[in-house]
Amino acid sequence: MEDTLIPVMFFLTFFGSIFGVLYFYFTTRNRERLALIEKNADPALFKTEPTNIFKKFSIKLGMVFMGAGIGVLFGNILAVTTRLEEPVAYISMIFTFAGAFLIASYFVARKVD
Repeated sequence: MEDTLIPVMFFLTFFGSIFGVLYFYFTTRNRERLALIEKNADPALFKTEPTNIFKKFSIKLGMVFMGAGIGVLFGNILAVTTRLEEPVAYISMIFTFAGAFLIASYFVARKVD
């Protein structure tokens, strides 16, 4: 009985908290908007410009994964062709290429704006 009570209480607490936060957010936002409408505020205040945050994040994430993949490939080539130990070859190439592609993603994302 006690083994099932803990997950149920966690489930109820977790989703109850999420519901409470969302309810508070939307009721507060609604009250704020109604107060602005009563004061004859400009309706353009409610419209927000879409941002490119997701686009920039996906570019950055994709380029880091590309860099890590190329780092694994070059780490394997380095481990096979040289006397360098495998863990050192893989880790150094993964971080080198992931970092280089992260720097490159900065310049690519800057052109997206």
